Amino acid sequence: MQIMSEKGAAGGGLRERKKRATRAALAEAAVRLAAEHGAEKVTVEAISAAAGVSVRTFFNYFDTRDDAFVVIDADAGARMRQAVLDAPAALSPLEALREAMVAELAEAEQQHELWRLHAQVLHASPHLLVRSLGAHMADETELAEAIAARIRAGGRPATASVPGAVPGPGSDEERRKALDLYPRLLAAVAGTAVRTSVEHWYARQEEGAFLDVFQEVFALLAAGLPAPPAPPA
Repeated sequence: MQIMSEKGAAGGGLRERKKRATRAALAEAAVRLAAEHGAEKVTVEAISAAAGVSVRTFFNYFDTRDDAFVVIDADAGARMRQAVLDAPAALSPLEALREAMVAELAEAEQQHELWRLHAQVLHASPHLLVRSLGAHMADETELAEAIAARIRAGGRPATASVPGAVPGPGSDEERRKALDLYPRLLAAVAGTAVRTSVEHWYARQEEGAFLDVFQEVFALLAAGLPAPPAPPA
């Protein structure tokens, strides 16, 4: 399952870059309008006008109006999975995943205001939050499959020719059941690490940069989550 359809598949040519830019503009317009007026009051016509495209163009990228509110960057998951597969052999699965996520989070940090509005929109509309959680679970399954493919490659950078490097057949539930415990756990822990880092950083922004907090979270995970020293009496 993907909330974004295959219309949103990533590509590298000029035409594909323009398509990704249009999709991103539509998603941003949808989020900003929903943050201002409420998602239920925002129409496809308003989103299209704000992005400077036609309604017909809107439906080239999204199957329904609600899809535009759910995912800001439809290609982020694919980029992250590919980075995990292509990471140097010397990196452990945890290290490969950390580096892949750092690259994506560095980009997201540049748009932290938009991501904040996105979270606001989702929490104000329970049905959109449910759809977002469904998209997150699908991405988590695909990330776990990429981690599993890297492990099966024996430390060598994996490619799409490695079994499991790309999403396999079957339902989300069937694919999750086919995964071993380690890749499932690592993909789930990574999602929790991002959420925890974001929440901690928002509460203490004056103490440092978001990526520093994220790196600290992964350092604690790599160390086995040792208990912090007791504060002085």
